[in-house]
Amino acid sequence: MATNKLKVKIIDLAKKNTVFRICGRKVSYFLKYIRFKIRGFGKKVDNHTILFFAFKGKSYACSPKAIYEYMLKDPKYQNYQFIWAFKKPEEHHQLAKNKNTKVIKYGGKEYEKHLAIAKYWIFNYRVADHIYPKKNQVYVQCWHGTPLKKLGYDLKNTHNAMNSQKEIYDRYKIDAKKFKYILSPSHFATEKFISAWNLKNTNQTNKVVEKGYPRNDFLSNYTQEDVKRVKRKLNLPEDKKVILYAPTFRDDQHKSGVGYTYQTVVDFDLLKQNLEKEYVILFRAHYLVANSFQFENYKDFLYDVSNYDDINELYIISDLLITDYSSVFFDYANLKRPIIFYMYDFDLYKDELRGFYIDISELPGEIAKTQTELLKKVENVKDFVYDKKYQEFYQKYNYLEDGNAAKRVVEVIIQ
Repeated sequence: MATNKLKVKIIDLAKKNTVFRICGRKVSYFLKYIRFKIRGFGKKVDNHTILFFAFKGKSYACSPKAIYEYMLKDPKYQNYQFIWAFKKPEEHHQLAKNKNTKVIKYGGKEYEKHLAIAKYWIFNYRVADHIYPKKNQVYVQCWHGTPLKKLGYDLKNTHNAMNSQKEIYDRYKIDAKKFKYILSPSHFATEKFISAWNLKNTNQTNKVVEKGYPRNDFLSNYTQEDVKRVKRKLNLPEDKKVILYAPTFRDDQHKSGVGYTYQTVVDFDLLKQNLEKEYVILFRAHYLVANSFQFENYKDFLYDVSNYDDINELYIISDLLITDYSSVFFDYANLKRPIIFYMYDFDLYKDELRGFYIDISELPGEIAKTQTELLKKVENVKDFVYDKKYQEFYQKYNYLEDGNAAKRVVEVIIQ
């Protein structure tokens, strides 16, 4: 308890005092870096070992999962050793039953030992600041979505609770030096990743692999049996339609000792009163959001699926997506189903928190800014049409999503 209180006080001070935060991080990273080098000392890189890691060790999901499952089935890679790192490895022990697969705990001696040995690091988020690959190692930055909100060097105004604009720039600069490849699902994403990681000015544009997102192969290849399996797993009623509500996090909503939080402003009482006869709602918090939600009052109507491993499985069982500024809608658009954007804080988010890469007039769905508008647009979903605007959006942003991206990516990155 005393340790947690001290941690909270240190984080509070770091938020208020930039000099203290920067100096403290430098000391911490340096000590961790030395420890990392010591743990890896003398360890020879194994050309047939691959380490996979998704969403900071929280999930078995995204492009690392798709690449792993593709390689697991291809006889060409039968002699490779696959390592998965998780914060709670006991929740993913079943993966160890797969051929040549080992499950380890994220962080600590064993994790850093395997980082020193693995030829390939397949991550969908930035590798920890104190960890650097050797010259003969291949760090693949899969990232985790086509960006709507601005990233890295493209941020000109930010109210991030834990990082100044310069600190964000420095982190992206260091990450760009570390990775050998960064995956891109489209020409649009390629342009944004080049600018966000400042790759043009540092002569690193050749690091972009524009072959589609392996994570979305499942959305082209799933079956109705998959749909039934997921619904059974979540114990959803068979006679109800499904709404997936997946908002992003807010950079300025952070609680010391907890992490980024999210204060939902959706009136679930209003939605329950008007929609429960026809719908159930799946609530999916962003993976950076640490606080929990209590929805006991909405039993059998509102389901908290924030800890469900793979959001792709939630997409395929959903009849409608409600989001705000999250990149989830780019992926969901592969299913050509209705999307509603609930942008209740649009001006704040656009002008003070992040800003956007595309004009919202391009979005493939309706925009609601009030509770009343949101409810009305949900009720009007029955009139949904996959129209010309939606089709043009798909052709611009998802044209490489054909179910074979993992194959194309692996052929590039595995040398």
